[in-house]
Amino acid sequence: MSKKKSTSNIDKNDKNSSKKEEVQTDVESENGTLNTSEVEIEETSIEDLVQNQKKEINDLKDQLLRSLAEAENLRKRTIKEVADAKKYSHISFVRDLVSSVDNLQRALEAVPTDNSKLSEPIKNLILGLEIVEKEILNTFEKHNLKQISPLGEKFDYNLHQAMFEVPTNKKDPGYVVEVSQKGYLLHDRLVRPAMVGISKKLEDDSLENNSTKS
Repeated sequence: MSKKKSTSNIDKNDKNSSKKEEVQTDVESENGTLNTSEVEIEETSIEDLVQNQKKEINDLKDQLLRSLAEAENLRKRTIKEVADAKKYSHISFVRDLVSSVDNLQRALEAVPTDNSKLSEPIKNLILGLEIVEKEILNTFEKHNLKQISPLGEKFDYNLHQAMFEVPTNKKDPGYVVEVSQKGYLLHDRLVRPAMVGISKKLEDDSLENNSTKS
């Protein structure tokens, strides 16, 4: 009887030990599964971090390129503004100066063509005024100030201002036949347009008479 009891006890111990092993195995397998998922989570978080860093780098590169482009545009714009200031900063002074030149030229135009009857001092005065006019115009050209005297030229609304029309068949319509006031051009900028009279087609008197009779 004692032998049977001892045998049964051994069997029970074997069963308990096998159950313990199974439990330990299950726990170990569960631990192994948990560890694998944690690795996957860590790998996913690292990939997200890398992607975010790449996005930030691209955004910074884009901002840098935009800043460089804006700086270059500002540099070019500043250079142009400085150049324009040098070329056109004295345009107001020029506009006032040409009015004085107009008066000088009007005085010379009032001189009679035949000055043989004039006294010698008056002749010398006229000659001096003509020399002064020529020097002023040469100085204007030296500083890129050009006079616009478009007599006989096609009317250009960019440079001329039409003050009146002159009916005539001697010139095609739209041509400058009279200059009331000369204009001036500083480099490529208009200081003052030339005041002109332009040609207009002259109606035939015979056509007018026929139309009146009819």
